[in-house]
Amino acid sequence: MIQVAVDAMGGDYAPAEMVAGAVAAVKEKEQIHVILVGRQEDIQRELAGKEYPKDRISVVHASEVIETGEPPVHAIRQKKDSSIVVGMNMVRKQEADAFVSAGSSGAILVGGQVIVGRIKGVERPPLAPLIPTEKGVSLLIDCGANVDARPSHLVQFARMGSIYMEHVVGISRPRVAIVNIGAEEEKGNALVKETYPLLKACSDINFIGSIEAREIPHGGADVIVSEAFVGNVILKLYEGVGATLISMVKQGMMRSTRSKIGALLVKPALKETLKAFDASQYGGAPLLGLKGLVVKTHGNSKALEVKNSILQCLTFQEQKINEKIQESLQVSQDSSEKI
Repeated sequence: MIQVAVDAMGGDYAPAEMVAGAVAAVKEKEQIHVILVGRQEDIQRELAGKEYPKDRISVVHASEVIETGEPPVHAIRQKKDSSIVVGMNMVRKQEADAFVSAGSSGAILVGGQVIVGRIKGVERPPLAPLIPTEKGVSLLIDCGANVDARPSHLVQFARMGSIYMEHVVGISRPRVAIVNIGAEEEKGNALVKETYPLLKACSDINFIGSIEAREIPHGGADVIVSEAFVGNVILKLYEGVGATLISMVKQGMMRSTRSKIGALLVKPALKETLKAFDASQYGGAPLLGLKGLVVKTHGNSKALEVKNSILQCLTFQEQKINEKIQESLQVSQDSSEKI
């Protein structure tokens, strides 16, 4: 049984959607026990009337909530009884195997490093969401945790991302690429130019070179490596363009009687295609390289994304991703020492 602590108070639609997602998760998988962390009275009100296995959802009271606009470091230090701090402390004390939150990104990043702690050898933990592509999904690493990354950080991101894609998503020898402004090796800023040969020299990853942003939606690589500033811009543009295109397609289909008839004919196929570009299908972004699993979901997450974020914790735990990351870092360190 895997114990997943869920921040019931984080996100735009908390606690209703967080609770609904937790209920859906325990109904779908018998191996999951969810611990809803937050204001007990509010959580119990949402649970009332819902049918679910009562022995697989419990509540841990936390009286405070860290708001999105609060300075992260100050909030983590001052609000000791917030749902984020209480939930992460449960992971640190091994009272929970994972923590899922749609709350303050800054507080989650700070709390992950300060409270849960990094795996020995991990320089910086990256946020790594799955993004939809023409060929399935790719892992964008980092998308928001480390704006001022160094080459050694990006090399670790590539290794951790490869492990995740191979063992969680099931892609054998995932293709790793670094985000660049051109395919040529000599292109890029100082960080990319310095990182490229280091990735090229890594025998434990399948490095295929640079990838331009326009090739990402086509599935040009399985693991897309960047520092957080570039990664976050890619992610936000990706989401914005996707939402705009879907909206425009829907508007176009409603313009005339002919288009409405056509819409009825293509609706089943179109619905299935657009479903692949729905971020909620893929769960949240794990903060890789921590001693315990922390998953950040979108602030506007509804029950489906919350459920899928909880379910991905099960796969992460079953595949022993943290242990594999630790082994990989130890092997690379041993190799460096021999050289």
